[in-house]
Amino acid sequence: MALATTGSVLGDPKTYQISPNLKRYTLIDLGFVQTKNGNFQLERSLDPNSPFTAANKLKVTVKKDLSAFQMSATTGNGLKAVNIFKDEKTADNVEQYHYLIENMIERSVLVAL
Repeated sequence: MALATTGSVLGDPKTYQISPNLKRYTLIDLGFVQTKNGNFQLERSLDPNSPFTAANKLKVTVKKDLSAFQMSATTGNGLKAVNIFKDEKTADNVEQYHYLIENMIERSVLVAL
């Protein structure tokens, strides 16, 4: 999946875009790490009970010039996108996902469309 100006997670009816007020230090404060090519990447577990289990993850990558991003919910190893919205067994994952997204909206990383 390529970086784009808007994005959403598989199964999520909402679409998001990068906030025009986004600053590099905000990404660093939220736990984004800079990759070798300069992009910023965040991986967070969607397990509300333990961040250390191999549960589904939220992966967000922001382009180094802060102009584009991509986001996805993936399996624990991060290799395959999953739809956490289709099954009742992943309701806790959906709740944690919404918490993380709301935090990024409050911190002016994302804007809901």
